[in-house]
Amino acid sequence: MSRILVFMLMMSTYALASSGSAEHADTDIVQRTVNFLLFFGLIWYLIAEPAKNYFASRSQIIADEMKKVQDKLKESAAQKKEALIKISDAEKFAEELSLHSKKENKMLNANIMAHCDSDLEIIAKHQESLMKFEEKRMVRTVVEEILNEVLAQSSDGFDKEAMANVILKKVA
Repeated sequence: MSRILVFMLMMSTYALASSGSAEHADTDIVQRTVNFLLFFGLIWYLIAEPAKNYFASRSQIIADEMKKVQDKLKESAAQKKEALIKISDAEKFAEELSLHSKKENKMLNANIMAHCDSDLEIIAKHQESLMKFEEKRMVRTVVEEILNEVLAQSSDGFDKEAMANVILKKVA
């Protein structure tokens, strides 16, 4: 059907075309107008559908790209929201961790101080027992020296006065 219509339009173009002679000068405008309308109709018939398809597909491509951009925008907004939630959770966790570490630090400090106090008490008791031991050893050596000196002296002149003098000499 469309081929027949195109053929008819082409034939009418030849039939109504101007011959270029001067005798048809008064009706030349009608023929040119009809010629122009037929030519425009033919061009419209040949180009209209591809042009409509091109612009429709172009509009669809732009709409699809816009939709993709909108989806990405929504996705990035959701990711931003999730990131902000994670940041706030991390801040809360850091605060709780700080409080927990301060409490643990106090407990460990108290525990260490208790161990240090008990170690100091043990060291003081040990030092006291060492001092008592050294005092006993010193007394024992002094007594031993005195006895050795007294025994070294002759047994004849060994009386209480001589022994008291020896002891007084050693002690002084």
